[in-house]
Amino acid sequence: MEISLSYGRDKVKFTMPDRTVIPAFTEPEYRISREAFVNDLIQVLPADRDKYRHVAIVVSDKTRLCGYPEYLPWVTSTLIEQGAKKENICFYIAYGTHARQTDEESLASYGETFREFRFVQHNCDDESLFTQLGTTSRGTPVEVRKDILNSTLIITFGSVSHHYFAGYGGGRKLIFPGLGSRKAVYHNHGLFLDRHTRSLATGCQPGSLEGNPLADDLKEFDTFLPPKISIHGVMNASGKVCQLITGVNYEQFVAACQLHDSYYRYSPAGLFDLVIASSGGYPKDINFIQAHKSIHHAAAFVRDGGNLVVLSECVDGIGSNYFMKYLEAGSFEAAFAMLEQHYEGNGGTALSMMLKTKRIEIHMLTSLDEAVCRTLGVKRINATSVQQMINQERGSIAAIGNASMLVK
Repeated sequence: MEISLSYGRDKVKFTMPDRTVIPAFTEPEYRISREAFVNDLIQVLPADRDKYRHVAIVVSDKTRLCGYPEYLPWVTSTLIEQGAKKENICFYIAYGTHARQTDEESLASYGETFREFRFVQHNCDDESLFTQLGTTSRGTPVEVRKDILNSTLIITFGSVSHHYFAGYGGGRKLIFPGLGSRKAVYHNHGLFLDRHTRSLATGCQPGSLEGNPLADDLKEFDTFLPPKISIHGVMNASGKVCQLITGVNYEQFVAACQLHDSYYRYSPAGLFDLVIASSGGYPKDINFIQAHKSIHHAAAFVRDGGNLVVLSECVDGIGSNYFMKYLEAGSFEAAFAMLEQHYEGNGGTALSMMLKTKRIEIHMLTSLDEAVCRTLGVKRINATSVQQMINQERGSIAAIGNASMLVK
């Protein structure tokens, strides 16, 4: 049989043996109407018109889009009808520690709303932006943007997704780490390290919110923040928003996560000798840091000593200024010691990658150059060589069309 897998903005075709397992998942049906969405939003919006004096709407960056060109106008028009003035509505792009987008990328991400409203490009390194409200029990400084605290109404709008160590992305993560300081973000992410076992915390898994030290810390951080309205998008595998869930509390965030999980979790009868997987195309494979999430998901389907082939273009390169130095440290133990002393920039991702390349052979169809791939511990491969691997495989084989979405 022939399959077509996404690679950047293109497709690559392969001929697979009939015994190939293609993990199935049930995608959400499209259930969005403007009338129903507006009614749901009005139900949670304040009746007090004074609350519309300074409206902050927090959105994700280009790596985690949520149908913004179509749906942001629904939000802004509803706010204006309820008493907000256009000039008092401000958008905040929740970069976290990601690089800033160009205006062209922002226009593509948010549509005409980007031209019509003020957008604040978050800078995690500008210490003058923040005030500290306290410290979590795990030591994360609760540093929050002053302008967010001065807002009279806060709305977050983003898609929920599995996250390989935070459990889930979206929801509460829009304000923190999305609008967090670098120092606070790195402290929270450093909880991925288990300093007792000198490995990665076992509770930090995609889809895990309970017993996950990093997720527990995010939950506690959220209790320091003022009330907010959250709009959660549930996506299909192609990145189309199929459901919009409006809520005002943590339980509704959990419900949205559980709904997402019900669509995208697959439990195979056994593991496979060879897995061919796509990250899902652009922007899921825009850089290696984003692509790693799909590598992590797909690797869970591969038996010890097996082979994983991942299609990830990584047109923007690695996507982190810090990541490679940990891989260049020489060993997992050396990198762990570096991060234990001073956690920064995707260090946990580097450790996670090292553990996978120790367990299985990883091959990448990618635009990353040969030297970078060697440092990553992967073998750079072309489409012809992928097909040869498929033809020569005599063991079990699976193909995953969108590994960014599917978890085991």
